[in-house]
Amino acid sequence: MGKFILKTDVEQKVIEIELEGTFSEEDGLRSIQAYQQTINPINPADFELKIDCIKLNVTAPDVVPLLESCFVMFKSDGFVKVKLTLENNPILKMQLARLGRKAGLENLEILSAVKV
Repeated sequence: MGKFILKTDVEQKVIEIELEGTFSEEDGLRSIQAYQQTINPINPADFELKIDCIKLNVTAPDVVPLLESCFVMFKSDGFVKVKLTLENNPILKMQLARLGRKAGLENLEILSAVKV
């Protein structure tokens, strides 16, 4: 089961999303609904979106279209920058980078978290 945590830092102008586990379609739809409620009161064009994917598993093929629609949604919301942080997971990195390109999300940055 996939879990998500959403936080808004109005002072820093950052929306933080923490994703964990393997998302089913139901998990994805719940997270999209929560995301939309979170960004409703703000202007996303003034904010940076930071998504922590360190504990996220590779997305199953049947859920990929839903994930792709999230990237399209991030693009249409017009964030200043979209940053994804992953652990050293080349398969997930390739999957997310490909979906970002496909959605035309040109301000996407994928960072690797370094464990100390």
